Amino acid sequence: MDISEADAANELMRLAKAIARHNKLYHAEDSPEVTDAEYDALVRRTAELEEQFPHLVRDDSPSRQVGHDIAESPLSKVSHAVRMMSLDNAFSDEEVGEFVARVRRFLSLDEDESVSFTAEDKIDGLSCSLRYEAGKLVMAATRGDGQVGENVTVNVKHIADIPQQLRGKNVPEVFEVRGEVYMAKQDFTALNAVQQKMGGKLFANPRNAAAGSLRQKNASVTAQRPLRFWAHGWGAASAEPGETQAEVMRAIESWGLPVSPLFLRAQSLDEMLDHYRAIEKARADLPYDIDGVVYKVDRLDWQKRLGFVAKAPRWAMAHKFPAEQAQTTLEAIDIQIGRTGKLTPVGRLTPVTVGGVTVTNVTLHNRDEIERLGVRVGDRIVVQRAGDVIPQVVENLTRDEKRTAFQFPDHCPECGSEAVSEEGEVDVRCTGGLICPAQRTERLKHFVSRGALDIDGLGEKTIDQFFALGWLESPADIYRLKELREKILALDGWQDKSVDKLLASVESKRSPDAARLLFGLGIRHVGTVTARDLMKNFHELPALRETAQKARAGDEDSRLSLTSIDGIGDAVVEALGDFFHEDHNIEVWDDLLCQLEVPRYEVQSIDSPVAGKTIVFTGKLETISRDEAKAQAERLGAKAAGSVSSKTDILVAGPGAGSKLKKAADLGIDVIDEAGWAEIVKAAG
Repeated sequence: MDISEADAANELMRLAKAIARHNKLYHAEDSPEVTDAEYDALVRRTAELEEQFPHLVRDDSPSRQVGHDIAESPLSKVSHAVRMMSLDNAFSDEEVGEFVARVRRFLSLDEDESVSFTAEDKIDGLSCSLRYEAGKLVMAATRGDGQVGENVTVNVKHIADIPQQLRGKNVPEVFEVRGEVYMAKQDFTALNAVQQKMGGKLFANPRNAAAGSLRQKNASVTAQRPLRFWAHGWGAASAEPGETQAEVMRAIESWGLPVSPLFLRAQSLDEMLDHYRAIEKARADLPYDIDGVVYKVDRLDWQKRLGFVAKAPRWAMAHKFPAEQAQTTLEAIDIQIGRTGKLTPVGRLTPVTVGGVTVTNVTLHNRDEIERLGVRVGDRIVVQRAGDVIPQVVENLTRDEKRTAFQFPDHCPECGSEAVSEEGEVDVRCTGGLICPAQRTERLKHFVSRGALDIDGLGEKTIDQFFALGWLESPADIYRLKELREKILALDGWQDKSVDKLLASVESKRSPDAARLLFGLGIRHVGTVTARDLMKNFHELPALRETAQKARAGDEDSRLSLTSIDGIGDAVVEALGDFFHEDHNIEVWDDLLCQLEVPRYEVQSIDSPVAGKTIVFTGKLETISRDEAKAQAERLGAKAAGSVSSKTDILVAGPGAGSKLKKAADLGIDVIDEAGWAEIVKAAG
């Protein structure tokens, strides 16, 4: 992947913001603006960048998030006894093959030992968990953010597929069935016909209709909607009625819950892919919408060993169907100004339906992409629903026709400042900085965002409104809003309760976490992870500022004190130096710190004997794989490194350990064997 670290950091920030927005639209509001394929492509691009630049992984990365929080839901909340996870995706046969190989490596299986997987179609519905106690349904909840969902117990009583009492034998005392609430294509069409006749809301697709129907505060509305359910797994269980995924799913089916008719157990990779192609071929004729096939390791003991990554199980994978394309006309090219001043071209399209979803906009990325595609207003283009960052333009069908070329602006359309690209960069940026209205409002929105100061009540519309009124021009102004209480109260839509709630939220952030504050300032290349790494080293913000200024002035010791921090490179050092070199940035910084009392930044350690330590594994591990050992270390709060250095605390050496063992001995590093490591893991619980 040919991209600089600086560009990667910027793109990850943009992707995280876009994904968070789409998560809210999809999970909380049932009104997505992009297709599943488009969303998957955003997540996929994020994963590609994070794989190349692991030190740039952000706290708000989709690789660490499941669903969306439900703070604004009218339904009551319920915590899941076992977290409801998401799934990692594959988009090619090769990626499925790598998934199978990865499972084998993790489990350290011999070449002749077979691995069976279950395979079933991935229905496009709303995730739901059904808790049964003594066979009786006592709780139903949506996935929410994975930890907390919405209580829909009353609503699911109106879904005929969901039994209130499980039938049959061997039903565990406690068992949470998990699956999807969905709406069949025919039922969806009929519902929209009724909605249109009554002048009601038309749903964009069956998934939206199902989600909107289930998440009703008034269950009588749900009762009128033709919802269905099928099971694909389970959560908390006092006992598991089988030793394999297939056995448990057949038990669930025997209790009276529907399971996919296309569910099967595959003995090999070829069987998995054959089933995928059979389902893909039948997709259009199925009575419900699907977007792929899900594979799961069949043996439950192996599932437990494989465990989970941040948001998904290692033992499961969703194999998504390929992208869809359509032709349309490029009607206009608009320029948007981002928080960092980047000029991003956005193509406005003649609306086109791609796989049932209307697409009206497409990102053109940057000036070089426009030149590469040769696109001009009026061109006929091919739009694709998947790719790096999408919707994307796949092809310009009329590039050979004579038409005026698009002139990329050399001045900011918002403030008129010069727009330039730095040496080695493809992005064009406004040089106006904080005098540019677009950058100022975007920076304010970033400052109050969830990953930064997380100030409730200051949404995008409110910030735009307060900025237009001259009340918000810098982050420090947020903390002066209490002086404007009566003026805010005089605005339409504001009442005593909402104003007091906003001001209380602001006041609660007068002693913010230093790393969040640093991230919130929007310094280029300083994401959430980088901000934490910096504060772990400097603890106090003034110390960081002083070091950055000295580094910019040429002090080599100061530069080394920054670059010696894992994950901090020259791009970050230069960005910090540039930020603290500008008088207007220093003015904003000083003004802000006068409003705050920022406590010393300290790292909270995990209660385990190896928390905070750096561990290296070498040699052949005989009871677990190297990947599994590293996963254990990370769960215990340790850092699993690949090479021995003076920063290494423990070397776990198996048979055949070579140069790493010798180097550890030379450095006086503690060396233990695999059994010693197993004792540490066991003691930590």
